[in-house]
Amino acid sequence: MAIAGVSGVGKTTLARRVAAIVAAPHTEIDSLYHGPNWVPRPEFLDDVRALVAADAWVTEFQYRVARPLIAERMDLLVWLDLPYWRVNFPRVVWRTLSRRVTGRPMWNGNTEGPLRRIFTDEDHIIRWSVTHRNRERDRLPRLVEAKGWTTVRLGSTRDVERWLAGPLRDAMAG
Repeated sequence: MAIAGVSGVGKTTLARRVAAIVAAPHTEIDSLYHGPNWVPRPEFLDDVRALVAADAWVTEFQYRVARPLIAERMDLLVWLDLPYWRVNFPRVVWRTLSRRVTGRPMWNGNTEGPLRRIFTDEDHIIRWSVTHRNRERDRLPRLVEAKGWTTVRLGSTRDVERWLAGPLRDAMAG
C-alpha cells in the first residue's frame, strides 16, 4: 500500500497508522533516499525494489523515479488530499520548526537546516510545499485514471479517521 500527498500533509504518520492496522511493515521512503548530508543514496532504487518485493508493505508514494516501482506492486493507493492552507501548511511549518528547535535527527543523521533558508533555498521543505502544492492535486487524478489504480481519496481529517476505523479495519477483519 502506498500513501500519496503533498509535502508535510501527513503521509508518513498515516502510513505508520495503516501499517499497524494491516500488520505490515512500514518503510519511510525518505530514509531510503537521503544519505548523510542530504546526498541521495546510490542504492535508493535497489532498496525500493527490495521493499516492494515483499508480500506486504506500506510506504509513501514519492520520488518520480521510485513511483513506477511502487505502483507496479501496490494493491491500494491512499491519496491524502487535505485542505492545504487550513491543515497541510500549518502541519509542515510545525513539523519543520519542531525538528529545527529540537535538533532531532531525521534520516542518516540529517537535521533541519536554519529556518532562514526558506528565503534562499527553493528546496526548503516549507517553500517546496507551498510552490508544489498543486502539482500532486493536478497529476494524481490523471495517473489514477490512466493506470486504473485502486484509490482511496481522503479529503479531510474526519475522512481519515472514518476510513481507518471503518473500511480499512473492516477489510482486515473480513
